[in-house]
Amino acid sequence: MPEYVGSVLLLLCLFQIKHMFADFYMQTPKMLSGRGEYMHMGRAQHAAVHALGSILVLVWFGAPTAFILTLCALEWVVHFNIDYCKARFSEVKKLTPTMGMFWCAMGTDQALHHLTYLAMVWAWVEYVAT
Repeated sequence: MPEYVGSVLLLLCLFQIKHMFADFYMQTPKMLSGRGEYMHMGRAQHAAVHALGSILVLVWFGAPTAFILTLCALEWVVHFNIDYCKARFSEVKKLTPTMGMFWCAMGTDQALHHLTYLAMVWAWVEYVAT
């Protein structure tokens, strides 16, 4: 087994913890309002919180600056758009937490975010760890 497997698991774990805090504990009223509007400053700020958290994790892992900035800029774009799609879908369908489709939208949103972290870990293995 390659020696960096422990680092891969730790990196993925830290991204998961970062996601929990950024997606659930650090949302402000501005980030939560007007989510169905595409050019929404609150969503941009929310995606920035995620990107900044990832920057901290990747700096701790000693990744090169250009790699960190590129990867986290991509994360910002992906996160922004995943959240927009979920918000817009939920708004159009008038979903509330009492509806099963609300939870399908929430689960899809979260799965896409976590798949993003798998892609980020893959990039770290491909371009930094080896």
